[in-house]
Amino acid sequence: MQAINLFPLFLSLKVATIATICALVVGLPISYYLSRSNNKIGDILDSLFTLPIVLPPTVLGYYLLVLLGRSSPLGRFLEETFGIFIVFTPTGAVVAAFVVALPFFVKTARAAFASIDEQLLNAARVLGRSEWDIFFAVVIPLFWRSIASATTLVFARALGDFGTTLMVAGSIPNETMTMPIAIYDALLAGDKKMANILVLIMTVVSIALLYTMKRLEKRMIRGENDAVRRH
Repeated sequence: MQAINLFPLFLSLKVATIATICALVVGLPISYYLSRSNNKIGDILDSLFTLPIVLPPTVLGYYLLVLLGRSSPLGRFLEETFGIFIVFTPTGAVVAAFVVALPFFVKTARAAFASIDEQLLNAARVLGRSEWDIFFAVVIPLFWRSIASATTLVFARALGDFGTTLMVAGSIPNETMTMPIAIYDALLAGDKKMANILVLIMTVVSIALLYTMKRLEKRMIRGENDAVRRH
């Protein structure tokens, strides 16, 4: 019986987790800014952050190769200054997953932040709160459920990315080969049995993770409701 290499699964989970954390950190302030912005700069930024959803994965991957490749100014700077290589490394897989998934977080969180009552923000300003204090002490607690949903969506998108990751990180066995790429390689090799096994594993793991996240979210909501009733 052919042994099943689980490295692509573990790499996919690692890449998706890191990309999700990065999207959360970067996406929160961007989403909040876009939700409060009504000028041309906000419209331009919104278009730029929406672009990865519209562009084909190969086009997006090509842009990342041009931007981060070893022959690019940024790529040379990272390599010579910090010894960081992006293209055809696991770091490249993280970057690709992050860029692909970030717009889903921004879109979801921005829609939630746009619904906040402006009078609530003004009341916090009257009390002397800074904009950062308002963001972390008022906005985040109010919309943590939407943020949790956006985070789940980002993780799912990052976990399943194929085209952009293949362009940027390649398909090096036991190094940059994520689960979607491993499935693709198995099909190219004519190994339908292995492809079916990998597809089944990916499906089961994805369902289990999403179910667990949903249960944790509901448990947090119940705990929040219990705390409100006690007070």
